[in-house]
Amino acid sequence: MIRTFSGLVKLHTFEDRFEYLKLPGSVGARTFGFDRYINQRFYTSRQWQHVRNEVIARDYGCDLSVVSREIQDQIYIHHMNPISVNDLYDGNLDILNIEFLITTSRNTHLAIHYGDPSKLKREFKERRPGDTRLW
Repeated sequence: MIRTFSGLVKLHTFEDRFEYLKLPGSVGARTFGFDRYINQRFYTSRQWQHVRNEVIARDYGCDLSVVSREIQDQIYIHHMNPISVNDLYDGNLDILNIEFLITTSRNTHLAIHYGDPSKLKREFKERRPGDTRLW
């Protein structure tokens, strides 16, 4: 399945967007391994920095582009469709296409990669009079 920003924004809740993006990953699974330097060169490139800023602006700095979930700490840009060493070697331009990128928080990014919703931060609930009653 190819995941897109256009498809993601049709889903209105954060939970639905997470379900759309989550991957069946596992802790310790091999990603770039010894080719990690290629990945790091890409993420420090001027091209990537420009695209990263575009995505953050488009998403208003909000987790999964949900306006009520403004990111207060480090912002991650997630490739909705995992990239490979070959994508970097072959110069696959889709890895720089904002249609395939989304802004996430660190916790959301980890939750997506491990398919684990327990890593997600719960949404803040506004206090109301009387909500401190025990029963």
